[in-house]
Amino acid sequence: MHAIIHLEEIRKSYFMGKQEIRVLKGINLDILKNEYVALMGPSGSGKSTLMNILGCLDTPTAGKYVLNGQDVSKMLDDSLAEVRNNEIGFVFQQFNLLPRLTALENVALPLVYAGIPKKQRTEMAMEVIRKVGLEERSHHKPNELSGGQNQRVAIARALVNSPSLILADEPTGNLDTKTSIEIMDIFGQIQASGNTVVLVTHEEDIANHAHRIVRLRDGVIEKDERKAVMA
Repeated sequence: MHAIIHLEEIRKSYFMGKQEIRVLKGINLDILKNEYVALMGPSGSGKSTLMNILGCLDTPTAGKYVLNGQDVSKMLDDSLAEVRNNEIGFVFQQFNLLPRLTALENVALPLVYAGIPKKQRTEMAMEVIRKVGLEERSHHKPNELSGGQNQRVAIARALVNSPSLILADEPTGNLDTKTSIEIMDIFGQIQASGNTVVLVTHEEDIANHAHRIVRLRDGVIEKDERKAVMA
């Protein structure tokens, strides 16, 4: 099984004046295709910085990051943007939907950037909206939908490009317990259908939905636990 994510001695520092603040201090990590991984850690552990590097939103100060066979650690912004659009589907705590667009139009947005014709965009967007159980609400705007429904729209948007990797950053942070469980069930289905899912959370019960939990502390991996997955 090949590693979709390969991190070698990843370091990230920020400078405040002349002072170097070391956030990631040598991260080595392989995530295989079709794994379901939760990244955990207290505030300041480096998990958000690591998430930004995994999502090609930021580049490491040192080290090597190979995503689906491409070394992205030294790429320039334009190339990184292309990798993000083709390889990664993002789901955020805040949903990040455009208020004036319907659910269907929000989901189709990445396909607009990819230059796919309108009829095909609509068909592809509708297909993933069905997958997240929102077919009946596809023509509603975000303010006409509940928080859980908006997160389903965001998940559908992340899936529409058929990315190699789904990255979810605190995806249940704004949701009640019942809705959180429903959303986590959808991530479970996504992983079961062959996608790789990486989830950042500070909530233990949410992390427990994943099959592997990587715990960060002070910029290093403190613990990497794989759970036995029931067949």
